[in-house]
Amino acid sequence: MIDWELKGVEFINCNCDYGCPCQFNARPTHGDCHAIGAYRFEDGHFGDVDLGGLNVVGMFSWPKAIHEGNGTAFLIIDERASQEQRNALLSIFSGENTEPGKTIWNVFAATFTEVLPPEIRPIHIEIDVEERTGSVRVDGFVEMQGEPIRNPVTGEKHRARIDLPNGFEYLIAEMGSGSSTAKGPMPLSLVNSYGQFAHIHLTNKGVVHA
Repeated sequence: MIDWELKGVEFINCNCDYGCPCQFNARPTHGDCHAIGAYRFEDGHFGDVDLGGLNVVGMFSWPKAIHEGNGTAFLIIDERASQEQRNALLSIFSGENTEPGKTIWNVFAATFTEVLPPEIRPIHIEIDVEERTGSVRVDGFVEMQGEPIRNPVTGEKHRARIDLPNGFEYLIAEMGSGSSTAKGPMPLSLVNSYGQFAHIHLTNKGVVHA
């Protein structure tokens, strides 16, 4: 197993209501799951391959709950990545070189029946976890916008967090609202649905507790 480590931020938008029942081992809001995830890695490596400064966007879809399988995945890799860096990121996101069940990508990989060929594109990502804001663009493929949840009466920003001390993705995630559109092999439209903003720090052994 090749040692790897990734540290950065993520913005996830799925079709569930705010809070996302999946985070609590409950069934998804609408019975199915369609999500887009944007990742900006500030530091990282795969063996001797440096992965700092690279971006990845993933689209994921399941006809029922994630654990029931038959999912489809599609990745977009930062065009600035070398071939060696691309191979490293694809290995990590496919769940390889990871202890079983220790990262979200390893868990997801076991639920996919179709993984579409990746695209190599320029990826624009802005994520502010504390402010619960995000902006993601991959021309011709993805547009994402994230903002805080608003109080329906006053319009004030509402703050809620999910704490998963034994999770396989993050320790604490800030809750927000996301709206996204995707074109290409996995078209998708989400409006004011579950948004998640988190600092992530993962290795092939799982979430780093520091």
